[in-house]
Amino acid sequence: MSSPAANIATAISTPTLDSESPALLQSITSHGGYAFTRMATLAAAGDQRAAEAACEMAWEQLHSGPWHSVLPVWRDAYSMACLHVAKFHFSNGEFRDALRSLDMGIIMGGPLLRKDLDSAIEVVLAAKSRHYHNGVADDDKEGHGEAGSRLLVSPQEFDKSEVLQILPIRSLSSKIVGKRSALSLEAFLCEYFLSGSPVIITDCMAHWPARTRWNDMDYLRRIAGDRTVPVEVGKNYLCSEWKQELVTFSEFLERVQSTGCSSKAPTYLAQHQLFDQINDLRKDISIPDYCCAGGGELRSLNAWFGPAGTVTPLHHDPHHNILAQVVGKKYVRLYSATYSEELYPYSETMLYNSSQVDLDNIDEVEFPKVRDLEFIDCILEEGEMLYIPPKWWHYVRSLTTSFSVSYWWSTDSGSSMVS
Repeated sequence: MSSPAANIATAISTPTLDSESPALLQSITSHGGYAFTRMATLAAAGDQRAAEAACEMAWEQLHSGPWHSVLPVWRDAYSMACLHVAKFHFSNGEFRDALRSLDMGIIMGGPLLRKDLDSAIEVVLAAKSRHYHNGVADDDKEGHGEAGSRLLVSPQEFDKSEVLQILPIRSLSSKIVGKRSALSLEAFLCEYFLSGSPVIITDCMAHWPARTRWNDMDYLRRIAGDRTVPVEVGKNYLCSEWKQELVTFSEFLERVQSTGCSSKAPTYLAQHQLFDQINDLRKDISIPDYCCAGGGELRSLNAWFGPAGTVTPLHHDPHHNILAQVVGKKYVRLYSATYSEELYPYSETMLYNSSQVDLDNIDEVEFPKVRDLEFIDCILEEGEMLYIPPKWWHYVRSLTTSFSVSYWWSTDSGSSMVS
């Protein structure tokens, strides 16, 4: 019987790496990466330590300055090194380590070798399943616990009277976002899209497998537990103590379960293209027909997953947005795009679309125009979609453990069809 190492060449195929390696290494060398090129060459010849050294060298280059200043070639170099390291882990039967290396290549690496990374993940997952689960038999066993203990969000978790005490002032006391059941595409286009008006759409997600699967902790662990994901830790991205980490999905789920609503440093998987990374989760959802409005093109599909108390501070986005609430509940407040001046946006380039106003603790002396501004708000329930027009300011707070999906799309003009 042949060893796993003997089968590695046929088990993990890297056609793009094989064909692009000479040109990529030449480009890396031209940018001063002589040592990396030597280590990568040794790695391709079977030297595991050289592969790990190449990975560390590329990692250092990725952190040599602001992310936008990192040369694209070093991102591709990192993907190359991750593929080499993953191959060695796989040949040793270290499937979790192999997955971590491949996920790191996807999250931090460049686009050149993405197909190789994706196909390698499929190979590792299949081998891991055969090795640990013996087919589907053990998967079935995982589903036989006490149902209540496996739910992300239990029915009795939400207490509206308590929630009102932690929401921004005047919440749910003014205009509420209107709701429409199973809104037709034509009605959406004529009544909301063209006028740039928010609306909640109900009864359009019942057929999504995600509606039940994503509230099942065992399912999420089984599908994504060993995958590595980027998370945010802290109140929100505007706070000085905010930071980002890379953790396994299982560790993230543990943090979600252990985090109370009053936590000052919740862990949030925010605005991450999770569904490009984990295809099985992508299969659980659909792209709403509304995203075709205006001849639109889908720009981004992102996950927002975290415990009660996670906050996305007041900001606006350049695209049309459907926020689909799959599990749990969120409070959303919206201000018209016409109020930009009164919401005191930051002057810095990186934060120009974020407001300096902390709605959870408004400084009325520094920001006097905010107090009497008109807004609309809502509690977005499970199974509902909220349409947020381009450049509408919005603040979002999770009221329970919450798993949402945002769909950004743009028209030919790149923004709303009204001024």
